[in-house]
Amino acid sequence: MVSKLADFNFEDVFDQKYDFFSDIFEYLIKDYNTAGGGKYAEYYTPKSIAAIIARLLVDDDAQLTSKTCYDPTAGSGTLLIALAHQIGTDRCTIFSQDISQKSSQMLRLNLILNDLVDSIQNIVKGNTLTNPAHKNADSTLRKFDFVVSNPPFKLDFSDYRETIATDKFRFWAGVPSVPAKKKESMAIYTCFIQHVVNSIKTGGKGAIVIPTGFITAKSGIENKILHRLVDDHIVSGVVSMPSNVFANTGTNVSVLFFDKNQKSDSDKVILVDASKLGEEYKDANGLKKVRLRDDEIENIVSTFREKRAVEDFSVSVTYSEIKEKGYVLSAGQYFDIKIEYIDITADEFNAQMQADTDELASMFQQSRSLEADIMQQLQSLRFAK
Repeated sequence: MVSKLADFNFEDVFDQKYDFFSDIFEYLIKDYNTAGGGKYAEYYTPKSIAAIIARLLVDDDAQLTSKTCYDPTAGSGTLLIALAHQIGTDRCTIFSQDISQKSSQMLRLNLILNDLVDSIQNIVKGNTLTNPAHKNADSTLRKFDFVVSNPPFKLDFSDYRETIATDKFRFWAGVPSVPAKKKESMAIYTCFIQHVVNSIKTGGKGAIVIPTGFITAKSGIENKILHRLVDDHIVSGVVSMPSNVFANTGTNVSVLFFDKNQKSDSDKVILVDASKLGEEYKDANGLKKVRLRDDEIENIVSTFREKRAVEDFSVSVTYSEIKEKGYVLSAGQYFDIKIEYIDITADEFNAQMQADTDELASMFQQSRSLEADIMQQLQSLRFAK
């Protein structure tokens, strides 16, 4: 780590409003992930996405006090630090759990650097799925004002799959099966979605990073979760992000937002398709990545907050409309299909039809000629002993 830090450029780091350690963390884990990542591969959350999540959960001018913030897959704490600064570091308490000892230590350092020392005792190293650390006195799952998570999408959970499958209360939609070939597909993130929803208190809010494919799922555990989120009016919106926006994985991701305030079927859910935004750049390894520009971040935030419908970018739909659409949360599924046309005269129409007819006749003639050549070649073939 010391040798890595010796080459690290600190020049711009101190200009950051928050999360001083995130740039260092991203730099340090780059080789770790390239080498395979081990069993608990770390995946850094870009600060642009962390900032969007924090601002969409908490208004810029919000005056909150004594709020609890929790991340069950905290890593070095980028999501929590962004959220804490959006609320006010003196007006919230941080809680976290992560299976990686290294990440937990980095988060503790991050808390020290961000005036959140009082929350260090709430940072727990452990497996959130098998042994959630933050509970009430009666051993029930503790609930928080804000819950955020960027969970592992394909973590190997074969060793404890059967154990967590017995928890029908926490994993109400089910636990995915372990495939014959473990690296094929391991939808463990669906368990974290359920855990996050369970951890939000009434009136609380939350957000989780998910594979974009989840929001159009038509079957399985994913579809059961979608039904619950819509039927119980828990989902408040979705933002689909550009490809390659993450530093360490090319998976297309979206951010799913929750709000546990009672709502009616006619209330609106905002769906934003930001997949076409961002500027391309190459990282230190020459790999093509995408990052969101400042004005694009502002556009996403304002559109989401105002629940504004923008052509080919966002839609605002009711829970009833989502149900009619088959519980799909992809903005693109609700965009109007537009047919472009131009006005032409009768003479122009007839001339175009004649030209198309002549072109087809020529193509048909060429086809017949090719068919004849093929048949002639087939007839000339002879078996050679």
